[in-house]
Order: sequence, then C-alpha cells, then structure tokens
Amino acid sequence: METCKALTTPDTMWSFCPNMGASIFFLVLFAFTTITHVYQAIHYKKSYSWVIIMSTLWQLLTYIFRSISIQVPANFGDYAAWFVLILVAPLWTNAFAYMVFGRLVHNYTPDRKVWGLPASRFGLVFVVLDIVAFVIQVYGAATATQNDIPTSQVLRSLHIYMGGVGVQLLFILICCTFGFKLWTIMRREAAQFPSIRPAMLLLYTQFIVLALIIIRIIFRIVEYSSGLKSTIPNHEVFQYCLDTLPMFIAIVMYNVVHPGRIMRGPETEMPSSWRCCGKRK
Repeated sequence: METCKALTTPDTMWSFCPNMGASIFFLVLFAFTTITHVYQAIHYKKSYSWVIIMSTLWQLLTYIFRSISIQVPANFGDYAAWFVLILVAPLWTNAFAYMVFGRLVHNYTPDRKVWGLPASRFGLVFVVLDIVAFVIQVYGAATATQNDIPTSQVLRSLHIYMGGVGVQLLFILICCTFGFKLWTIMRREAAQFPSIRPAMLLLYTQFIVLALIIIRIIFRIVEYSSGLKSTIPNHEVFQYCLDTLPMFIAIVMYNVVHPGRIMRGPETEMPSSWRCCGKRK
C-alpha cells in the first residue's frame, strides 16, 4: 500500500492526505478559464475585465502552490501561499460582480440610478466595501499562516478572517436588494425596449454568481467554527465541493455570459465623470 508523502514527511504542513489528481484537475480548469477571460477581454475591448482575470489567476496560483506543497509538504511558504490565496481569491469575483451591476445601472435604467444611487457610484461604493472585507480577510488569513504560532492564535486569526467573510456576506445581501430593484426597473424597460432583453440574461447571471459566492461564504464561516480539528478542515472534499467548484462555476458563468458581449461598444462604458441627471438616449 502506497504511503502518503504529505503525512509521512517530517515537519509536514498537512494534517490529512491531499489528492494530487484533484489539485492538478482544478489547476488545468482554472488555466483554461484564465486564458479564455484574457481572450474575451481583448476581443470585447473591456479593460475592466482585468478584475475577473485577477480572480482566475489567483485561483490558478492557488492550485499551482497547492500541487507544489503536496510534493514538498514540509515547505511552509508553498503551503501558506495556497492557503491564503484560496481564502481571498473569490473577492475579485465579488468585486467584478459589483462593477457589472454598476454598468447595468448605467446602460439599462432611465435615470441611471437605483434608489438614488448613481451608476457612477454604484460599483465604486460596493467595490470599496469589498476592499474593506478583503483587508480583514487577508489580515486574518495571513496571520493564521504564520509559522510556529500557538493554536489559540491561529484560531483567533481565523475568527478575524471569518468576521471579514461575514462582513462580505452583509455587503452582498445589501447589493442583492439593489439588484432586485434593478431587476424590476429592467423588466419594465424591457417591455418598451426589446433590445434590453439580452441584458436580463446578464442580470440573472449576476444573481447566480452572488448565490454561488454566498454558498462559499457560508461554508467558510462553518468550516472553522468548531476549531482546527473538526471534520471539515481535514476532509478536502468539502473544500472542493463548497468552495472551489462554486467559484469555478461563477467564473465560467462570466465566460458564457460575458458582460462585453452584452454591453458592446465604447458608448456602453462608464464615463470618468457622470452627471447624475443624465438620461439614456
């Protein structure tokens, strides 16, 4: 019977035997979607697509470092790199969703506002909130992976990370209420302007992506709620099914329904300065 290198190596960073095949599998999948997003960003000439590309790239790096760590299980740097990256990479997908919402408000509402919030500020406000959650999560994840620290400090750092995840969830739920209002506006507009109907598909994609992010957030909140020795952190199937897979599907959703395909041309771009009273032509 073949022994597990990740468990038999002295000073290993692993507490269970990770599956190398699964790591390589998702490495390849994220490589393909990264290449596709780069192509689509160039093809549709949408510079803001760099945000979703960062998400795919960080997910790709996650599984590059994870695969290396499985082969060199005693190396702290490789293990810490994939551990931190997998915790914070989805925030890029979240930020991209907020940016797309802002552009939908800009292009498909009569006064380019939702509940008084102008399109020019919609993405900005929620992206800033996302950055707040990002900073909290990075701090918690980074401090949790410091070498040779007591378990109590690791748990405290993970609780900080979980607090950042909870903050992220709150902001997403607030965004969803704005998104529902946007849906009612766009549905009304679509009855008068049939050209808006394809954009409804992108809006539904937005809701699916946010739902997938919420699934991942709930998983991360539950994961360490019972400590480091609980079942979830030591069985990677939970991570693959409730974190990696939902985030992969979310990213691929933007490959299938790319915002650049729906909102074509320079006239659909957000201007650097926009008067709130402007009307759609």
